[in-house]
Amino acid sequence: MRSRISLKILAATTAIACGVASAANAAQPLVVYAAIGYDTAMGKAFEKATGIPTKVVDGSTGPLLAKVAAEKQNPQWGVIWVDGAQGMRALASQGLLKPFAPRADWTATGAELQPKDHAYTATAVSVAGAIVVNTKKLPNKADWPTSWDDLLKPQFKGKVGINNPAISGPTYPMVAGMMQWQGGVDQGKAWWKKMKANDVKVFDTNGPNLRALGLGVTSVAIAQDSAGIGRKIKGKPFEIIYPNPVSLLPRTIAISSGASPEVQKEAERFIQFVMSPEGQKIALTGDAGGDSLFNPVVKGEKADAGVVSVATLKTQYLDPMVWGPREASVVTWFTNNIVH
Repeated sequence: MRSRISLKILAATTAIACGVASAANAAQPLVVYAAIGYDTAMGKAFEKATGIPTKVVDGSTGPLLAKVAAEKQNPQWGVIWVDGAQGMRALASQGLLKPFAPRADWTATGAELQPKDHAYTATAVSVAGAIVVNTKKLPNKADWPTSWDDLLKPQFKGKVGINNPAISGPTYPMVAGMMQWQGGVDQGKAWWKKMKANDVKVFDTNGPNLRALGLGVTSVAIAQDSAGIGRKIKGKPFEIIYPNPVSLLPRTIAISSGASPEVQKEAERFIQFVMSPEGQKIALTGDAGGDSLFNPVVKGEKADAGVVSVATLKTQYLDPMVWGPREASVVTWFTNNIVH
């Protein structure tokens, strides 16, 4: 009798152990490297909706892309989610991304931003660099810069702030956008050298750049438009100017080609969740006054009232196939010649 009971206990224990193992195999932890203001909120909502354990490693775009590159032989991530397509294209060229095309009813701009090879997905779009003015420092509208070349004028010497493209995700597309606008890399370098000669101030990211603007250290900042809009909504004396042209900044997400098949499936579900109505609601509200201030790329979603539609602006888009391979050299040049 005791023997039969022991056998039953053993069988039950084995069944439970097998069930736990099966559940673990079905739901391996999904690690998301992300530089998006609402990434943690999205991860929590996805885990709650699916039961898939989700760990969001939040950081700045530059360091996260460097982390992905350093882990090339042993990736510790399943999803990468950042601002900008050029870095994603560079990862794709190294074979680090698994193509995936989520189901979505794209807007015209959204469809334009999706890569033909589906190496990554554009989940949103904003403007890489707009001019943000401190109206207390420049109370007369006639004194505001309205073009990029206005920033080279003597009255703005030492009064313009910009982010560091080696750290800030939105900034490389803006730096490269100036090069494209000028007609090429060499012409763009000449323009940036003029900015250096006019004593442009370089800050790590939007945060310290716009803090300096608010404190009056600078009177003008070049920053991602959503960051400027957010500070304005929160009461800062800021106005946002969109010169001709401004560069579109897609928010991009992709899957690790080196992750296990199980994690890749979970990553696909995560991206599909981001693009779903539930995910878009989180995206549009999860970082109010920050990264939630974007132009949606799926039909039926509405941006915050303070967001300017990119369809109304003079925009340009940097082909990631062209500017992705140039990122490392351009950022290195900018670091050596403009930052230092």
